[in-house]
Amino acid sequence: MKSGLKVETDPRPILACTVCRDVQNFDLLIVDMEEVMGDQWGDLGFSDALTFFDQAEAQHLEFIALAIDDLDEDEPDLLKRVVIEAKKRGIRTLLIAEDVTPALLHQLLRMGADEFIPYPPPSGELMEIVETLRHAEEEVEVVPAQPEEQAPTLAAVPDPEPAAEQGQSVNLKKDAPEAHGVLIATHGLAGGVGASTLATNLAWEMATVSKKDSPSVCLIDFDLQFGSVSTYLDLPRRDAVLELLTDTESMDSESFGQALQKYEDALNVLTSPTDMVPLDLITNDDVQRVLDMACRHFDFVVVDMPTTIVQWTEVVLQAAHVYFALTDIDMRSAQNTMRMKRALQAEDMPFEKLRYVLNRAPKFTDLAGKSRVKRMSESLGISIEIQLPDGGKAIPASGDHGQPLALSASKNPLRREIAKLAKSLVELEEKSARVG
Repeated sequence: MKSGLKVETDPRPILACTVCRDVQNFDLLIVDMEEVMGDQWGDLGFSDALTFFDQAEAQHLEFIALAIDDLDEDEPDLLKRVVIEAKKRGIRTLLIAEDVTPALLHQLLRMGADEFIPYPPPSGELMEIVETLRHAEEEVEVVPAQPEEQAPTLAAVPDPEPAAEQGQSVNLKKDAPEAHGVLIATHGLAGGVGASTLATNLAWEMATVSKKDSPSVCLIDFDLQFGSVSTYLDLPRRDAVLELLTDTESMDSESFGQALQKYEDALNVLTSPTDMVPLDLITNDDVQRVLDMACRHFDFVVVDMPTTIVQWTEVVLQAAHVYFALTDIDMRSAQNTMRMKRALQAEDMPFEKLRYVLNRAPKFTDLAGKSRVKRMSESLGISIEIQLPDGGKAIPASGDHGQPLALSASKNPLRREIAKLAKSLVELEEKSARVG
């Protein structure tokens, strides 16, 4: 990304500029601008834009992306002036707005703004609008109809193939080799810290990490009472799940496959039961059998754990290759993290297996927030190895629509970090397999 101060030294002309109070507040816009414009764009403040319009370099501008939020509503006259001055010079204005009143949007559009895009921007929206603007004045070639060519009759058009049924059971091979899968668990140390979101999206990212040779992945929701994996993937809860969990002694590959569901022909999912059941309904042996069966058939097994500590938590902790403990940067999370650490140490359980994940981590420009994270880590005597950014409103929206972030908001910063984590886990396992 080029700043406004570097425009003069860039041999390639600047074709577009973002105009906003702080472009870091619109990180998804940065990604879109780089995708559409490459390195031929810059960033300006509101007042800087007015000055830049009078410079020779501005003659190459195709458009400005005026990015505003609710904090900018105190200066409507300045915003209007930017739009008006751009219009005078034949520069298109794309209005990017988040949490702005309809009245201000209406005024800016009346002043001459050409297009409106809500923030976060829909995938591919900026690319589509820019292409439309570039071809707005081109003549559309009309191709004359060819009367000698007849349209195909209904009999000549083959029936479309039926789409694969979402949530279908999984056929597992009975002669699968012994357990080999990598077990990964996610455990929220407080309510709402994003453990289920991480589990669901991490499993999906690993299952789709490669277009040709992705590993097989199974996602298990062990939050028997309030599990939300089925909601996040829009999968039905089946009675077969409870039947499986209450009779694991007779479980085989076929019955395990019947309880599983296929999501988008890529991810295998064992949802929580249909009804709310006690967490002690299943025993340590039941959990161990389910984990062994899953690891026998899949390369990776991701387990979403309940927030509550139960007797069989130790089984998952002992079996897990990686046990992610998610926390937030607040007092309740800090207190629960300390209590969790003390509980595991008191029971002589392997608390060193926990890999602490901070959700909604402060941005790189938030020095005060980073200082709080450091103090929290030092006071608790832990190492926060992974920091995930705040995904904003796209996260609950993705869950409501029953889709992973990769499908509903692929450019979301949280999605990008989870994708990096998934790729690193897969590559680490592949490296270990080669060494072994």
